[in-house]
Amino acid sequence: MISLEGYRIFLHTAKSGNLTKAAQELHITQPSVSYAIKQLEESLGVKLFNRLSKGVELTAEGRALLEYVEPSFSLLEAGETKIRSLKQLETGELRIGAGGSLIRYLLLPYLKHFRTRYPNIRIRLTHGKTPDLAKRLIEGQIDLGIVHMPFADRLLDVRSFMTIQDCFVVGEAYREWSERTLEAEELGRLPLLLLSKGSSTRQFVEQWFAAQSLPLEVDIELGSLELLIELAQLGFGAAFVTRSFVSKELESRSLYELPIREPIPERSVGIALRRDISLSEAAACFVETLTSPLP
Repeated sequence: MISLEGYRIFLHTAKSGNLTKAAQELHITQPSVSYAIKQLEESLGVKLFNRLSKGVELTAEGRALLEYVEPSFSLLEAGETKIRSLKQLETGELRIGAGGSLIRYLLLPYLKHFRTRYPNIRIRLTHGKTPDLAKRLIEGQIDLGIVHMPFADRLLDVRSFMTIQDCFVVGEAYREWSERTLEAEELGRLPLLLLSKGSSTRQFVEQWFAAQSLPLEVDIELGSLELLIELAQLGFGAAFVTRSFVSKELESRSLYELPIREPIPERSVGIALRRDISLSEAAACFVETLTSPLP
């Protein structure tokens, strides 16, 4: 196999028409150029240059070879330029998966900051439940997933980057229930508004009720946290939500948090990555963004 450097010397010699000029361009000696051309000609079994008094000129075989060598090096240079732009985040792609509520209430500030810093990075954002995101990660469809913890998979590395606190909230119709501390049993008497089965949040609240040795009866279950919040405001019952997701509603008193004697534990939100692959420059930079304070 002929070395790439041999073809590089051939290209410079062909373009300059002079061994000395080619040596100067390549920062090597003229004898090195002559030797490389001789080795190339011997390997191919043809003469590539005619030696003239003032330089060299391509033979018919040399011209034929140049038609392939020149675009090949142009393609390699384009590849190097592309890699540099990827490394400098001047281009590239970021593929993220997360639950819909996490996207809206948690990820958006980070995405906005990232987009401002790297406007040419294409962001592909998909939503799904944690098991779906894990499958997409393993199959290489996304670079990283934002998931509720605890979550474990031997093929994935899941690292916590934020804690959240959940609570039950009600609208004006049940306001008086927010004016005293409730026992968990009393909470169970209210109409409960929960996310659909299979979600990490639904599993978490089910486990909390089980820990209180209480049955869980759900009046309304939906796949949209926004709809649950709206229904709670309209007086349909108590919705289980993340407190920071309804901070504006709590401040404006369109929702009221129910104080509960039995504490609801904090949860962690994690970044899920595949263990066996390296992150792209864009994905690695976004992970760093997630784990750093926003300006």
